[in-house]
Amino acid sequence: MAKDAPYSIESLASREIHNATQLAELVEKVGFLPLLYSGIPGFSAEEAVASDCRYVALPDGGWDWPLWKWKGPVVTDGGCVYGKFFDKHAGFVSKAWWPDFCNYRRHKHPAPEESSVEEAILFTLQEHGSLITRELRAACGFTGPKMRSRFDAYITRLQMACRIVTEDFVYPRDRHNREYGWGWSLLTTPEQLYGRDACRCDRTPEESYQLLMAHFKRLLPHVEEQRLKKLI
Repeated sequence: MAKDAPYSIESLASREIHNATQLAELVEKVGFLPLLYSGIPGFSAEEAVASDCRYVALPDGGWDWPLWKWKGPVVTDGGCVYGKFFDKHAGFVSKAWWPDFCNYRRHKHPAPEESSVEEAILFTLQEHGSLITRELRAACGFTGPKMRSRFDAYITRLQMACRIVTEDFVYPRDRHNREYGWGWSLLTTPEQLYGRDACRCDRTPEESYQLLMAHFKRLLPHVEEQRLKKLI
């Protein structure tokens, strides 16, 4: 994607996404896309999908939600980066924008301090390659009562800092070998998933920030700058 290509929320709202391939193409066009409602009307994958692809509660107590099932293919086949990047909420970033986004975010959120919990989490991921959230939590010793929410807060901070991303999604299977449930994120570092070069940027963090802000202003021209800063 050319970074100066015009693309606004109005054109995003006119799209109707019917499958994972179309969603990946949309992310490549807009550069950044929260998964669910972001507080900015029209700026989410949830609002871009066709009406027949939205969440439906089934009579047997189950549910169907194509968008939820598309997350994995968009990451593994579509080449988009996924994590809790947008004000602690999940969404996608295109590969074209990732170096600048990562550059600025890591400047804004410096590397974890030595012997900190965050450093231990990253070391554990580097040692294992990738782990689902509950495996990572156990490997880091967060097994006691009320530990889950504390650990999830550390993971969210590391995702906001672009130091952890989602490699794929893992689902339990029933006795008929069918996937079910909401699934678990398979976590890793972007360096392990995409290579170190994908996280390098030849601009200063300030230069990356200015590019990002200019892009978001084109994408969301009616949103005030203070709100955009929360996305960047």
